[in-house]
Formats: sequence, structure tokens, C-alpha cells
Amino acid sequence: MRRIDFVWAWGLTFCLFLILPAYGQDASIEKRQKIMKNNEAAAKALNKAVEEKDYATVELKAKEIAGDAAQIPDLFPKGSTSDKSRAKSEIWEKWDEFTKDAAQLKKTSSELAEAAAAKDATKVKAKFDDLGNACDSCHKPFRAKRKS
Repeated sequence: MRRIDFVWAWGLTFCLFLILPAYGQDASIEKRQKIMKNNEAAAKALNKAVEEKDYATVELKAKEIAGDAAQIPDLFPKGSTSDKSRAKSEIWEKWDEFTKDAAQLKKTSSELAEAAAAKDATKVKAKFDDLGNACDSCHKPFRAKRKS
């Protein structure tokens, strides 16, 4: 009987080593997709707030994006891609560029928040445009197109 218990224990342990990394990747993918959807909603709210010169909302939403941007590298553990993810393998092949883009997103959104706090309309508009460029600089090389 002891041999059977050992075989079962070994088999269960082996299965866990196969299942847990996949579960961890799925959790990472779900978390980053949630954050990216939040950023998309924040960007839409920012667009409206910039047009309306609603500086309080601009500041708030820009700070949200800055906080999310700081988390981006941690949300992409090596190889965390699947059919559910639009992440390209280039993320891990060009990791330094990817993390630099995330840092630039944080910097730009923080600058937008500062401009909004100062109620500087010209700077808010410029930093909002810079924010769009920061998003594109990462999405274009590192995110696959939507699957039809």
C-alpha cells in the first residue's frame, strides 16, 4: 500500500507543477486585461474632460493611469500569453523597450495630472496628446490586433 500512496503523491505533485503555472498566467492575463480596460475607460473620460476643461477629472484619471502604468511590467510575467491575450512575444524579446514604454506612460500621465492641477489648458492639451502617443508606442509593437 505504501508504494501506491507514493505513486499517487508523486502523480498529484507532478500535476500541480503542470497546472499551477498555467493558472498563474491566466490570473496575470485577467488582471492586466482588467487594468487595460480601466485605462481605456479613463482615456475616454480624459478625452471628454480635456474638451470640457474639467481639470479635476483630468487630474484624477491621469493619476489612475499613472498608478496602473507602474504595475504594467509585473503584469507580464515571461511567456504569459494565450488565446485570451493579445500580448505578443516581442514583449519578452524586447523587455527593456517594453518596460521603458511603461515608465514613459507613467511619466506622461503624471505630467498630465500636474498640468491639470495647475489648470494650464495649453499644457493639458499637449500632455494629453503625449499620453496618446505613449499608449501607441507600446500597443503598436507589443499588442496583436483583435481576433475577428
